[in-house]
Amino acid sequence: MKYFLIILLTTQFSFSQAEYPQDYFRDPLDIPLVLAGNFAELRSNHFHSGLDIKTQNQEGLTVYTAAQGYISRIKIAFYGYGKAIYITHPNGYTTVYAHLKKFSPRIEAYIKKCQYQKESFEVEIYPNPEELPIASNEIIALSGNTGGSSAPHLHFEVRDKEERPINPMLFGIDIKDTKAPLVTKIYAYPKDNVSFVNHSNTKVEIRLIPDKKGGYTSEHVEAFGSIGFGISSNDKQDLAPNNNGLYNIQTFINGNKNLEVDFKRFSFDESNRINRFIDYELYKTKKTSIQKLFVEKGNDLSLLKDAENDGYIHVEDNTSSVYKIKIQDFKGNETWVTIPIIGKKRENIQNIEEKKLDYLVYANQATNLQKDKVSVYIPANTLYDDAYLEFDVKSDTLKLHKDIIPLQKNYSIYYDISNYKEEDKDKLCIAQLRGYYQKPNFINTTRKGDSLIGRPNTLGTYTLETDNSKPKITPANFSNGKWMSKENQLTVKISDDLSGISSYRATINGKWILMEYEYKTDLLTYDFNDKIISETENNFKLIVTDNVGNSSTFEATFFRK
Repeated sequence: MKYFLIILLTTQFSFSQAEYPQDYFRDPLDIPLVLAGNFAELRSNHFHSGLDIKTQNQEGLTVYTAAQGYISRIKIAFYGYGKAIYITHPNGYTTVYAHLKKFSPRIEAYIKKCQYQKESFEVEIYPNPEELPIASNEIIALSGNTGGSSAPHLHFEVRDKEERPINPMLFGIDIKDTKAPLVTKIYAYPKDNVSFVNHSNTKVEIRLIPDKKGGYTSEHVEAFGSIGFGISSNDKQDLAPNNNGLYNIQTFINGNKNLEVDFKRFSFDESNRINRFIDYELYKTKKTSIQKLFVEKGNDLSLLKDAENDGYIHVEDNTSSVYKIKIQDFKGNETWVTIPIIGKKRENIQNIEEKKLDYLVYANQATNLQKDKVSVYIPANTLYDDAYLEFDVKSDTLKLHKDIIPLQKNYSIYYDISNYKEEDKDKLCIAQLRGYYQKPNFINTTRKGDSLIGRPNTLGTYTLETDNSKPKITPANFSNGKWMSKENQLTVKISDDLSGISSYRATINGKWILMEYEYKTDLLTYDFNDKIISETENNFKLIVTDNVGNSSTFEATFFRK
């Protein structure tokens, strides 16, 4: 029997090793790996698809390929991943390296050639396997802070053949972590109007009491009917003070497994389901991410497994039960939460009914709302649940409820602008009013005749704005008539007050030049090493256009030997 058990355990271990090779990928940096963010942790509108590796608060660290292969994709964008390389490996996996500052000379020459051919800084290229082969331990780039990065770091991913991101630590990427996860909040959720928790028919926060073993025990919960729980938890690793996400959550009722959340792998197609997985209203109103440990309609996340009764527990009158939550990080450090439950049915509890507004939107039906010169089209299955929505229009301001209800997809807002002067129509855009000061934020707007159309993915307050202001252009390191023989770069600052920068085009002596755009600093940068110019006297011209078509032109002459 012992011999059989050893064989069984060895077989299971070998299968795990075979599923995710442990010695195939090397670390992409040659410094101790410290994480700013880990795999599948909760982000705005998505799960994080890789590891954010800190680069010691600096740019320019050497980035190595994790294994041999070939570059199958290069993407350069203002936002998102910024400068990114995708390498496909012989074992079928693809590794991704993002927010890069600069590529290695061979790759840099290849991509700049493409940029000059397309006359665009933003490009997306899919090289053939023989074009850019990559050897083991080859330097492919320098780390940076491009795109949507808020601080210098390397975003590193591993994807399978179906382009699904997988936790890179499953492949042997090692992060020092001896600390157990922390729990900050627990909520209980009655499923329906005949279920209650602590005399309430709506969600209730449960008080947690830390115990001597590092876990938590809650106060006794009095409940009846079908109940779900939600948890706010995070993990801290040894070499960094920041909070990171979890690796695994399991729930148990009276010792029987009730649900598992396995943050091992997911697909990009399901990532926006995060807004159904968390308590979206609490996230929007209190910036608290409560992960619901039960499965609601429309939540088809592959992270959720073994959901007995969809993760809900059923509490009968005059019963005692124990609900437990096990929270685990990748290194196996565990934290337990114990919730003792007393079943008690009370007859004198008043159901709290949802406030009935004028407009009931059925989730499975398309809905048209219209008032004055504004209409809203909500396609079927935009909402997860039927909901009463506030809808009103005053002047050019549309109030469509509050952004506290998660949506599955975009809807459409239509403004009839026939009452505007013809010369003003092209300067109009739709903006969402956000924050305490209701600051207008441009949303992508298209015009068809006398209709202005926006397709947001959140509810909220929207308005028409007129943008008559041209973008601003300011030279940063030169002036008209300046000698620039000792300069390596030419830099210009550009900005726009409302609709934002849409495009720009720069030339020197009539020839297009590559100017890299960093939106976080509003800087355009041209590298003289591109060797586009050979004359002493040079005419620089830059045209910048915003999202409603306002354009500014800047011209200056500089000298260079």
